[in-house]
Amino acid sequence: MDTIASLFSFITTPVSWVIVQFHKLYGALFGDDTGWAWGLSIVSLVVLIRICLIPLFVKQIKSTRNMQVLQPKMKAIQERYKNDKQRQSEEMMKLYKETGTNPLSSCLPILAQSPFFFALYHVLSAIASGKTIGVIDQPLLDSARQAHIFGAPLAAKFMNSPSEVAALGASLTDVRVVTAVMIVMMSASQFFTQRQLMTKNVDLTVKTPYMQQQKMLMYIFPVIFAVMGINFPVGVLVYWLTTNVWTMGQQMYVINQNPTPGSKAQDAYLGRLLKSITSHGEVRGRSRRNTVKRIHAKGTDRNDIERKFINGLSKLGLAAQEDGTVAKSEAAVLEAEGGVAPKRHQPKRQTKAQRQAAIHAAAAEAEASEPMSLQKKPAAQKHDLQKDDTSKPAGKPVSGSSRQAKSGQRKGQQRPKHPSKK
Repeated sequence: MDTIASLFSFITTPVSWVIVQFHKLYGALFGDDTGWAWGLSIVSLVVLIRICLIPLFVKQIKSTRNMQVLQPKMKAIQERYKNDKQRQSEEMMKLYKETGTNPLSSCLPILAQSPFFFALYHVLSAIASGKTIGVIDQPLLDSARQAHIFGAPLAAKFMNSPSEVAALGASLTDVRVVTAVMIVMMSASQFFTQRQLMTKNVDLTVKTPYMQQQKMLMYIFPVIFAVMGINFPVGVLVYWLTTNVWTMGQQMYVINQNPTPGSKAQDAYLGRLLKSITSHGEVRGRSRRNTVKRIHAKGTDRNDIERKFINGLSKLGLAAQEDGTVAKSEAAVLEAEGGVAPKRHQPKRQTKAQRQAAIHAAAAEAEASEPMSLQKKPAAQKHDLQKDDTSKPAGKPVSGSSRQAKSGQRKGQQRPKHPSKK
């Protein structure tokens, strides 16, 4: 333990110093030896760390969205080069470079938090062992060992023996009840955070293996936290529960204000935006104007939810503009000026009798306009047929059926017979 603690000594000293500074503030309000003073010091440490990690959280959100968009392309690359792993890796890296996506960005907040988590763990373990660490001297150590949160000492664990709990001045029942409740709350907050991401902020039109992987993690992570939580001190449980609640609230804000395109959250967000435009007649807020600007720039590439939003604007007589604002559409302007808005007129459907009468009228008109030379052509053809009959030899009379066939021939070029019918 001492060897591991020495590895994190570069961060344990700053962490212990921050806790001591917050303890001075809360100690003046609640008392130096109270659980409120030490517990709120840990909560304040979490808030400070998470505020510093907000830029990484934004990168995580963008990376997660880019990974969702790239899943169909990644699957196509895997199927195309399934027998060439090296080429597959090269194409994947090329795709990441072209789109500016980093697969590790989704893990950045957790990786950045890990040193602080381990540092706090070793600070609390040193308090449980009665050893000074960082800037926590002996008076502060004695004060921390006396601090209890709902009857459980900061350094107590669920798996502690009765003698270890008694040395910290508490009962085993109080420790196990408090730690069990905190472990359940920690796992539940982790599950709810992941479920919120999967059900509300995922593009439902794209079904990829990435979604199945995230769905599995939604159930695996809470189990991992529950198993690990029984070996965490109460102070670490306070730290991890606080950071889960912070993540849940931060993610809820991002989903409500900047949802993933094609998700349920985007449908709800654009519904609220359309309602606001209906009430005020304009787009209020820079973020909302940026949203309208992005939707306008997509043109025909809009998804169903965005097209629904544009149609809602049209029903209000408004149209999205290039700068993210809305203005009256051309039809609405003409109507306001007393003109008539251009409408598409469908031809009136005719009845069957009317269509037949029109066909007969067109046929009669065509027959009346036919040249006289074409009208006299049947008589000339009859004369030619009679001439052909008199020119044939007497020994080969023409049968009636043959004469009927010749007289019944159609005008124009005849289709040649099939060789088998000759």
